[in-house]
Amino acid sequence: MAYQFLPVLMVIVVAVLTASGMMAFAALVGQRSRTKSTMKHQSYESGVPLLDRALKRISVKFYLVAIVFVVLDVEVAFLYPWALTYRDFVSRQVVAVFWDMLAFTALLAVAYVYLWRKGTFDWVLRRPTLKPSADRGDS
Repeated sequence: MAYQFLPVLMVIVVAVLTASGMMAFAALVGQRSRTKSTMKHQSYESGVPLLDRALKRISVKFYLVAIVFVVLDVEVAFLYPWALTYRDFVSRQVVAVFWDMLAFTALLAVAYVYLWRKGTFDWVLRRPTLKPSADRGDS
């Protein structure tokens, strides 16, 4: 029974040895700095000093859109194998497979429309506009 896991153990050992070998090689051959420089520890992007601080707040909407993208990507992961085997099912006259996938896609479409209506995909916070009222004298 344990011999079945021997290939997995071998892959783990090879991965650990490879990672530790690379780190040891970098420590032996890598460039060493003799002087401690504060400039060396400052962050930069593409060789240009940063114009803004690095720890900015990011809108939660960005993460919501990313999660929705992953969910819709998983839908495609289920849709692709279904599309490959669909012709085989049709040749055996199994129609239920079509309706199952149609229900799955419809459920995800309803979820997509719900998220769209809730404003998940709006990047800019929209403020309600004031309607002119007759008693204020706005025309």
